[in-house]
Amino acid sequence: MKQVLFLIATLVLASCSSTTLITTNDKDAKIYVDGQYVGKGQYTHTDSKMVGSTTMVMLKKEGCEDMPYTFARNEEFDAGACAGGVFLLVPFLWIQKYRAVHNFEFECTKRH
Repeated sequence: MKQVLFLIATLVLASCSSTTLITTNDKDAKIYVDGQYVGKGQYTHTDSKMVGSTTMVMLKKEGCEDMPYTFARNEEFDAGACAGGVFLLVPFLWIQKYRAVHNFEFECTKRH
């Protein structure tokens, strides 16, 4: 019985998360997600935000203006969360997920 409950809990938690690859055309551009530095050029982002939540992305490079972007968790239907929602209702809050890839263009505009 414990194994079945563990399996159900694992499936529910897995259906709540969504992953996207954040990339930029400038491999030296620093990527910040929700204010936190996460790397340069590309970053695999995973979270368990609810449907409609937004994620802020900021691209930065020395001597250039910062370039802000956002994306929301409402881009694609998540069949796993829907199936979980039929049995437990709560996963319906995560029925949408991110696109697999978000490619952001970085164009260096010199700071004044």
